[in-house]
Amino acid sequence: MNLCVLGAQWGDEGKGKIVDLLTPHFNVVARYQGGHNAGHTVYVGGRKFVLHLIPSGILHPGVICLIGNGVVVDPRALFAEVDELAGMGFDVRGRLFVSDKAHLILPYHRELDILSEARRGDRKIGTTSRGIGPAYEDKIGRRGVRVGDLRDTSADGPLVSAVRENVDARNRLVGNSEMKWQDVLADLRTAWVRLEPLVTDVSLYLSRAMASGQRVMFEGAQGTLLDIDHGTYPYVTSSNAIAGGACTGLGIGPKTIGAVLGVTKAYTTRVGEGPLPTELLGEMGERLRESGQEYGASTGRPRRCGWYDAVAVRYAVRINGLDALALTKLDVLDGIEALEICTGYRCGGEVLTEMPGDTAQLALCEPIYETMPGWSEPTRGVTRYSDLNANARAYVRRLEDVTGVPAAIVSTGSERDHTIIRDDSVAAAWFR
Repeated sequence: MNLCVLGAQWGDEGKGKIVDLLTPHFNVVARYQGGHNAGHTVYVGGRKFVLHLIPSGILHPGVICLIGNGVVVDPRALFAEVDELAGMGFDVRGRLFVSDKAHLILPYHRELDILSEARRGDRKIGTTSRGIGPAYEDKIGRRGVRVGDLRDTSADGPLVSAVRENVDARNRLVGNSEMKWQDVLADLRTAWVRLEPLVTDVSLYLSRAMASGQRVMFEGAQGTLLDIDHGTYPYVTSSNAIAGGACTGLGIGPKTIGAVLGVTKAYTTRVGEGPLPTELLGEMGERLRESGQEYGASTGRPRRCGWYDAVAVRYAVRINGLDALALTKLDVLDGIEALEICTGYRCGGEVLTEMPGDTAQLALCEPIYETMPGWSEPTRGVTRYSDLNANARAYVRRLEDVTGVPAAIVSTGSERDHTIIRDDSVAAAWFR
């Protein structure tokens, strides 16, 4: 059975660990959207790996990793990641492939991203300023450069004209830029030498792999509530982070997705701007941030922290058709006397049990909480559900009740083996 793993909150849920954990039971791991604005962190044997573009399955020898057409690729970032992995003893040759239809992030995209954020002033989105949004804009505007375009660098070819026109347009927009299209083109020609062995038709590769009986895991980046269509717009990313994005971002049919696993923290975090109904601004928010080391893997920015928002996760369950949850960072709640769960919102005299589509309205919502007792016994490193203390088990059961799907996997620490696989859950089938 093929499995889609994605974020069920505002990103940073711990998808990297979950994908890494499940990878030995799959033949292929395929990333379907986003760019190097993602930061998937994996801890193995006390070593920390932060993956941005390369799928989190790359740490397992023999597993093929694919970067789909829905991803935007900065060649410099990709090569830097490959080199870093090589320096840590992981050779990706023959195991990593990139779609020829994936769009490229070029130098002018990064500068346009910075300029766009600066011009927004108080209305800034909080992007990573890595050129992700402008690259997707060019893609939709039908002026982007795709990986496969680098095959033809002849003077009268489409690549040369596209680079020249895009750089000229960007220079007019910025006003005082001295970027030369010839320099951009020269860099692309150099990049192609290293990129060419990695390029393939990812859709065709997946079709043949599945036809031969291989199991595929589809890896999402960011999270449901950052999805360009279904997130808290405009404070979102520029791609479809939901399960449907796997179909368009890899060139697969929806029937190939056998199950969908949503990754969610035992509390809530968000990076950047936008509403966060359960945000804690005082001592408890700081405690969650420090205990959970809630700082962006890509940017180092401190994450905003709050109590678990069941309304938001229920929305993710519906939008993605989630079969189960992977609940992460349960151990971060160790030692907290009382825990709050948001089960609804109060807004303008109304009680809402579903997430409003109007972001401005969401910003005005106040959480309705129910309180549960915390626990003093440590959960860190626990690997059997029955070994969790009674209050921790009750908390997990309540999160299952208010979201409507089981917590098939519970993470109790950063290491690969700090994980509970519920024997009676749907996840047990993924480990056979």
